[in-house]
Amino acid sequence: MRQKLVRLVGGVAIAALALGGTAACKSDSASNEASGDGCGSKIAFFGALTGPSAALGINENNGVKLAVDQYNKANPDCQVSLVPLDSQGNPEQAPALAQQAIDDAQLLGIVGPAYSGESEAANPLFSEAGLVHITPSATRPSLAEQGWKTFFRTVGNDLSQGPAAGAYIKDVLKSDKVYVIDDQSAYGAGLADEVKKVLGAAVVGSDKVQGEGKQNDFSATVTKVKSTGATAVFYGGYYQEAGLIRKQLTSAGVSATLVAGDGVNDNAYIEGAGAAAAEGTILTCPCQPATEARGSFVEDYKALNGSEPGTYSDTAYDAANILLAGIKDGKTSRESLLEFVKGYTGDGVAASYKFTETGELDPAQVKVWAYKVEGGKVVPDQEIKLS
Repeated sequence: MRQKLVRLVGGVAIAALALGGTAACKSDSASNEASGDGCGSKIAFFGALTGPSAALGINENNGVKLAVDQYNKANPDCQVSLVPLDSQGNPEQAPALAQQAIDDAQLLGIVGPAYSGESEAANPLFSEAGLVHITPSATRPSLAEQGWKTFFRTVGNDLSQGPAAGAYIKDVLKSDKVYVIDDQSAYGAGLADEVKKVLGAAVVGSDKVQGEGKQNDFSATVTKVKSTGATAVFYGGYYQEAGLIRKQLTSAGVSATLVAGDGVNDNAYIEGAGAAAAEGTILTCPCQPATEARGSFVEDYKALNGSEPGTYSDTAYDAANILLAGIKDGKTSRESLLEFVKGYTGDGVAASYKFTETGELDPAQVKVWAYKVEGGKVVPDQEIKLS
């Protein structure tokens, strides 16, 4: 059954069901399982909270923290707790963390995994256990093609982001010489492949580097880029390597515009590259600017976390609120919460949500934005219209 939520004037309906009303129940602290009315239930965030990939994970975890904090304030006698599962963005750590979540009988749903590589490692275990998981940021298209009945995502995939990035390079930058680099990750290589399809003969060369903090010297790649006379460079991967690549390109006198995907869309990229080198970089994301978020999300996030929301803070908040809405609605077993998410329809701060049979966000709700580094900050540039 689809759960219909009505948009609130000046507010957001996705949070209304999760927050509305005080439940007449109390958690049994002596019990090791959630009560039948959801008191004592847990949800988890699964992603990098430490290590070289932590900036994006912290953005998302803080969004989930806000959703849980608001829920618990609205339901003081029936609390839900948040379990942080720190993967460090490493697929090799993902199966053990997934099993840890599965073994916790109180844990009913996951926000994450945050990254595509760790999703490929953890999702089969979640599917077998029937533990619903909603990723706010893992965009590799093939994640929705594995038959995992527990998989959902609150963003578009790289079949939208890749073509949009390619279109921006071709139509806005008007570059006819593009060098493409990727970090060989499930996410980075997949995104780079989609960009290549759009650019075709404009791709004058490509190279692969190592991600996950395994490589710091990119001089060989820089030399290849310089030899082609490329006017744009696309990088598929994450911000830590992207920052170093941009820094080393600039040091070598390469002024080509760097374009990268959502894995680089974080201020940590600017810190790695240096503000001067990073200036003018274009970053795409299947996400709207946080300033576009509905309701009081931006103010509430800042009040709780002491910082501005970052990339995917809002989609993580929405994913958590979908799970919390199900718990509030009495879906307090893994099976019933999974069915709730499958049939869910409602408005969040970042988008309106319903999911396809494979767990994808309804394509009508997908938006891809280009962002630009200006004055040492990542600022919105324009929405890239999808054909």
